[in-house]
Amino acid sequence: MWRLARAGGAAAAGARGGRLAVAAVSAAPSGGPGGWYEWLAQSAPVHWAEDGLVALQAAAGLPWWAAIVCGAALLRTAVTLPLAAHQSRLLAKLENLQPEIKKLAERLRYEVSVRGKQLGWSEKVARFHFKKNLRRIITELYIRDNCHPFKATLLVWVQIPMWVCVSLALRNCSVGATDSEVQEQFSAGGALWFTDLTAPDSTWILPVSLGLMNLLIVEIFALQKMEVSRFQKLATNFFRVVSVVMIPVAASVPSSMALYWLSSSFMGLSHNLLLRSPTFRRLCCIPRTKSDSDTPYRDIVSALSTKYGSKK
Repeated sequence: MWRLARAGGAAAAGARGGRLAVAAVSAAPSGGPGGWYEWLAQSAPVHWAEDGLVALQAAAGLPWWAAIVCGAALLRTAVTLPLAAHQSRLLAKLENLQPEIKKLAERLRYEVSVRGKQLGWSEKVARFHFKKNLRRIITELYIRDNCHPFKATLLVWVQIPMWVCVSLALRNCSVGATDSEVQEQFSAGGALWFTDLTAPDSTWILPVSLGLMNLLIVEIFALQKMEVSRFQKLATNFFRVVSVVMIPVAASVPSSMALYWLSSSFMGLSHNLLLRSPTFRRLCCIPRTKSDSDTPYRDIVSALSTKYGSKK
């Protein structure tokens, strides 16, 4: 079960599955004034995100492209990094529980077998009692160590709404839905090849970079040494497809949104790598597990080289 939670965390670090649907909506016309998209784009959380972006840009005195990058880094570091560390602590506790659960399951299987012979239980009845009592034991262990797998999904429930609100706030600013003055600033607030943040990136540099960044995140998660389930394999392939599909989606929205998505993914990758550092994990009080490595970065490079390097 902890492996399933770890797979969910990989999706979180990422939340790219939810991004695809939201990005498609962001790229679509807003529809009628009473449409659900219009309601979402004009909701209070989105306006709060707009006000926050404007306040950050005004306080820092940065050009808009830099304010967007700094905003993404600030949100990722102040909000999602602590949640990601909390998730890692939970997953480490769950992993360390597995030997105890396995031992208790073997003992329970023996006791149920003995009891079943005494009472004349059928195999189906014995299996029912085994599963029922095993679930109870596992739940008690989760409560004892305060590490229920559902708590590991908190990152996803925070990250996706935050990502949606900031994305819609940037779209509102880009199309002048709230303030035409901000839209004018956006039109001249870009840099390099994307000087106009209100227009899509015609060079596709931002969208392609976003797709490659998300693919790298997926592949790093896929390099875990432990045995993976069929569900995890399907989830990994799904996120690979999502990462590719996000490229044309990012190419159809204002550059401000594509820049934010790229910055957010870059920070997500950086934090994920940081959380693999033994020193940082100790600082975050993350329990050491059997699967931890003393040289995580060397292992990642070696695994990627072995998997994708030229074969002689």
